Amino acid sequence: MKIASVLTLCAAAAFAAGCQHTSTPPTPPATPAPVAAVETPAAPAATPAKPAVAPAPENATSYLFGWGDVPTKIANPRGGSSRGAPVTLAPDRALPLAEVANARDAFAKDRAAILALAGDYKVTFHFMETVGLTEKYSPKAPYHSWATEQVRVLADTGKLISLQHTLVMFMKKDDGTISEPMVMKHWRQDWIYEDTDLHTFRGQNTWARKTLTADEARGTWSQAVFQVDDSPRYEAFGPWTHNGNVSQWTGSREFRPLPRREHTTRKDYDVMEGVHRIVLTPTGWLHEQQNWKRVSGDTSVAPTYVAQELGLDRYDRITAPSLAAADKYFEKSGAYWTLVRKVWAEEFTRRDRFVFLARKNGQSSFEAPFAYAEKLEKGEPFNAVEAEQHARASIEAFIEQK
Repeated sequence: MKIASVLTLCAAAAFAAGCQHTSTPPTPPATPAPVAAVETPAAPAATPAKPAVAPAPENATSYLFGWGDVPTKIANPRGGSSRGAPVTLAPDRALPLAEVANARDAFAKDRAAILALAGDYKVTFHFMETVGLTEKYSPKAPYHSWATEQVRVLADTGKLISLQHTLVMFMKKDDGTISEPMVMKHWRQDWIYEDTDLHTFRGQNTWARKTLTADEARGTWSQAVFQVDDSPRYEAFGPWTHNGNVSQWTGSREFRPLPRREHTTRKDYDVMEGVHRIVLTPTGWLHEQQNWKRVSGDTSVAPTYVAQELGLDRYDRITAPSLAAADKYFEKSGAYWTLVRKVWAEEFTRRDRFVFLARKNGQSSFEAPFAYAEKLEKGEPFNAVEAEQHARASIEAFIEQK
């Protein structure tokens, strides 16, 4: 198992996954971003690389779903260019899943569906703008990327289920060999039943408390999504429904910060306003998104949108390669990340509204926590008092009351 330096791995692995759930790490210095876990033979060492297909003429067009014929340079997806190790997909499962079908009541069915999100996955990320809302709008290139990721049950207290995503990336080198696994703690999702106390994103790096009535929360689950460093990203609530062989959760329409794949390329909007849906599938699960790209999060004026985007993140279960390297990582660093979550829970309790900066004084918010976890991974003894002080200082350095 290889734990790369904090800057290289945090940037590369998060960027590699087309990360929806990350802070804003710098562009990876050396590691290319993956785009597909498929086999592509490397060119012979002594033979100069040649394009497989002649370059398309300047005026060439290609079909793009939803748009028809567009310039080929737009139809080709953007993303990364590296190659992953081959994966073995797990056998399909019949729907509804047995654990859902056999659950005694709606609450138990919901819990079974959430717990079914855990496992080892090949993940593919697909995003495309489908509606333009500005004058002289032209279609944008779609986005496609990939990852191999473990989703582990971090906590299960009955009405709270916490799922931790961890990237375990195997790269295929130019000589055909497979790299050691590169491991990075990725995003987290916390599910709470009939939750009345949420913190939602408001734009301009701001999060604020949203209180639901008991009637509004009845029968619903909140899903709070956290960045790689356990700082907040977005939170929504909604019901799980189970109808025949379809188990799905649909969240409320809420704001989100720009994802990493957009943060460095788009300056024309500040907030994603979206509804997302999670659906269990025979191969795993699907995260479907309908995102409206909103110029400002200011709700005191009529909104202006630049485009609508559809997103499909497919989580397909795998049996190989083994992603057990994630377990080894948390054996050494897990106690520290528990304290990071503890400090954040305290911040949510005492702050109704706050600004959390992804970057301040030339440093990204994730750098200090990942550097500390890296020391533990390398064998430094864990000191709970020191670790909590470090976690608190690392978080408070980027929080501003508002």
